[in-house]
Amino acid sequence: MDIRDIHTPVLLERCAELLGPALQKPGAVFVDGTLGMGGHSEAFLERFPNARLIGLDRDTDALRIAGERLARFGDRVTLVHTVYDGIADAVASAGVEKVDGILFDLGVSSLQLDVADRGFAYAQDAPLDMRMDQTTGVTAAEVLATYGEGDLRRIFERYGEEKLAGRYARAIIAARNEAPLERSGQLVDVLQAATPAAVLRERHPAKRVFQALRIEVNAELSVLERTIPAALGVLGVGGRIVVLSYQSLEDRLVKRVFAESSASTAPRGLPVELPEHAPKFRLLVRGAELASDDERAANPRATPVRLRAAERIQEDA
Repeated sequence: MDIRDIHTPVLLERCAELLGPALQKPGAVFVDGTLGMGGHSEAFLERFPNARLIGLDRDTDALRIAGERLARFGDRVTLVHTVYDGIADAVASAGVEKVDGILFDLGVSSLQLDVADRGFAYAQDAPLDMRMDQTTGVTAAEVLATYGEGDLRRIFERYGEEKLAGRYARAIIAARNEAPLERSGQLVDVLQAATPAAVLRERHPAKRVFQALRIEVNAELSVLERTIPAALGVLGVGGRIVVLSYQSLEDRLVKRVFAESSASTAPRGLPVELPEHAPKFRLLVRGAELASDDERAANPRATPVRLRAAERIQEDA
């Protein structure tokens, strides 16, 4: 099966529209901070023939697949194995001082969801791994085996916004005392057994727990909190950044950093805004844009997406 049959880039046309003014100039450099299988990057390299890509991913499988997909673009492509909070080092190591465009397509990738043995999808029985970079870090199974009830409850509440966090944490502790929870199917069974019938009729009990475990295993929110300021720091004047978020915790973090960066820092009551207080960025969209009904129908993974975008209008003081 062709990779394009299993991977439809989310909001591709809108991303190209927003980044286009920055990527059309000669010698433009853009960073795909979440390269995945390279769908967005392939389209941008085709549409903007003067642009060069620095592609980042922590997933070695993704880098291999994207490398094969993008090989035809030759030396216009530089791929880096790194978590995206390493964007500044990756850009510097590529011999670039400032970049013109940045894209982050956050969350779990199509590759990770569709390859069963990664353990990301609760609908498929697989080892509970959930590491985006399988060369390092603890697995979801290790989290379930070693965290106390309070810590499990905390991550389910904080990262999954799960109302039954306490009930699920207690059920997991009881289950692991009988046998290790090593596969996604085992965990789903435990969660279903601990869920009231009325809730089971409304939603799948594993969705928020699996999200919380994935965020914990990959330290996604703490990484993202470092990433967005670092990304803004390597963006040149006229450069643009687009961020696609898929859950509220990510989106709120991006919203906060963008709002701070696009606001004046002048003290209240100052009669004239000095240049050093002027905003360094301007927002390119109002609030968070959603996918259209047509896009959601064609690509269900676009359903929860929230798009935010900004442009640098002034250098840091």
